[in-house]
Amino acid sequence: MIVGMNHFTVLSSDLNRSKQFYVELLDFKEGYRPEFSFPGAWLYIDDQPILHIMADRPMPDKPAGVIDHMAFTASNLQSMVDRLKQRGIVYDLHRLKGLGTWQLFFHDPDGAKIELDFPANEAEPH
Repeated sequence: MIVGMNHFTVLSSDLNRSKQFYVELLDFKEGYRPEFSFPGAWLYIDDQPILHIMADRPMPDKPAGVIDHMAFTASNLQSMVDRLKQRGIVYDLHRLKGLGTWQLFFHDPDGAKIELDFPANEAEPH
């Protein structure tokens, strides 16, 4: 029986750049990672290692699987839009019809698509 989401793994062409992106932009925290035979990082939300980064591997010509994006529940839409603009990161923002939830899409430095879902009662950012 599935009881929750464990983690996502992304490939990185530059480990430090990827860590910086997720830590500075999304407030993830780097934490414990077992000693693997390849470089990488485990990034946490609270005490859950939610994002694993694998580095020092070639980017595949054809992506593995069919996962389109990773989605996270978030808050403070205006602050996140400001962060994206400050970094020159292109994003797509819209409301989910029927629910009013704000959906904010953008990509990490290596092209992984990220979705942040914000409550419907948050104001439209400027």
